[in-house]
Amino acid sequence: MNAMILRVRKFLQSEDGPTAVEYAVMLALIVVVCLTTIQSLGTNANATFSSVSTALTSAS
Repeated sequence: MNAMILRVRKFLQSEDGPTAVEYAVMLALIVVVCLTTIQSLGTNANATFSSVSTALTSAS
C-alpha cells in the first residue's frame, strides 16, 4: 500500500502529465485550424466550379 502511495505522489510531482495535456491541446487546436482551412478552401472551390459551370452552360 505504501508503494502505491509513493507511485501516485511521484506521478503527481512529475511533469509528464501536464506535458501530455499541453500536447493534446496543441493537437486539438491544429486540427481545428486544419478543418477550418479545408472547409474554406472547399467553399471557394465550389463557388469557382459553380461559376465555371454557369459560364459553360450559358455559352453553349
